[in-house]
Amino acid sequence: MAATSAETPTLKVALLGCGVVGSAVARMLVTNGEDLAARVGARLELIGIAVRRPDRARPDVPVDPALFTADADTLVRSADIVIEVIGGIDPARGLILTAMEHGASVVTANKALLAEDGPTLYAAAADHGVDLYYEAAVAGAIPIVRPMRESLVGDDVVRVLGIVNGTTNFVLDKMDSTGAGFAETVEQAQALGYAEADPTADVEGFDAAAKAAILASLAFHTRVSIADVHREGITEVTAADVQAAREMDAVVKLLAICELQRDESGVPSGVTVRVHPAMIHRSHPLASVRDAYNAVFVEASAAGELMFYGRGAGGEPTSSAVLGDVVAVARHRLAGGHGPTESAYADLPVVPMGHALTRYHISLAVADRPGVLAQVASAFADHDVSIETVRQRVLGEGDDSRASLVIVTHRAPDSALAATVEALAGLETVDEVVSWMRVEGA
Repeated sequence: MAATSAETPTLKVALLGCGVVGSAVARMLVTNGEDLAARVGARLELIGIAVRRPDRARPDVPVDPALFTADADTLVRSADIVIEVIGGIDPARGLILTAMEHGASVVTANKALLAEDGPTLYAAAADHGVDLYYEAAVAGAIPIVRPMRESLVGDDVVRVLGIVNGTTNFVLDKMDSTGAGFAETVEQAQALGYAEADPTADVEGFDAAAKAAILASLAFHTRVSIADVHREGITEVTAADVQAAREMDAVVKLLAICELQRDESGVPSGVTVRVHPAMIHRSHPLASVRDAYNAVFVEASAAGELMFYGRGAGGEPTSSAVLGDVVAVARHRLAGGHGPTESAYADLPVVPMGHALTRYHISLAVADRPGVLAQVASAFADHDVSIETVRQRVLGEGDDSRASLVIVTHRAPDSALAATVEALAGLETVDEVVSWMRVEGA
């Protein structure tokens, strides 16, 4: 335990929220108080915890019960540092803005607010000369925000691939390892505490989309909101899709994908930001991310390929990221400065999903007779989509025998690939487009 002197200055800390993350933050502030003071150069005094029901017993939070208050507005006006872990848009936004107006730096884990209205918060922080730090808003304990806006700021990031939602990764991983269906695996995730009673935000991709917006904003120095993110969840992923991925030595993951687009002369022309399930080859580092873990894979011009991996959710991992930010902003406050602010100088347009370059895995049920493969290939050629591989399996025998065609394409604009799938569905020789899924990571 580090020692501190009586002359050590004190910084007042207000905590908004005392749920799973807030409770863990409060415990770390108290139990690690002396060490934190030594690292900061000032004592971090917890002056209050704003909650809805201050009289509720919280035996797992080792603080004076008198610190709990329902008056969050008054609390943030008295603090040097405000930690916001209540989540949602309001009242979090108003409380953060009030805190900044009264000179407090803010540490938040609020991905939804940052993805919806980050520019308002960044502008307020700049206007009032305070910090806005949010490492815990993306991927829990994994340090990704600070590397993106500090360590890699001298480089050109060209692509970010992320598994940034633990619930969906757990579900897809168990579907791959056990062969179970989607609904069964979601129930297992709920029983283990990995999924909420209502898992919509996770399985429909809303949580990952908010994080993708933040990552894209950081990577490409461009304002990206959650409304700009193309989003598809995993509710339509079947055991057959997972088996199809396994047959091509791949796994299915819900990926957040942020890419820099360039024009014919190589000049950056826009960004694409998307969240959707995709097949990714088992040789790719992201394919080995199991259970409820998260990982972010970054490709930069000079640094090359980097991967950040760890626990992406939970009270203790998230509180680690929160306290790391608290130490950083506390040091800045003592030094009379502040850290990086919003970097949106590039101001690149967010282009539609149709412009994103990707590959498709397409499974067709077709008639087994001469000329079928030529018709199918013609549909691809008509949309300037090149075929990488074709696998055919005959089903049954005789004049009415059928066949299964599995086609993997080369990279092409998503709009062309989608149009190809639509054209295939209209062919007289195609009984059914059984399934299609994007392929990433190659």
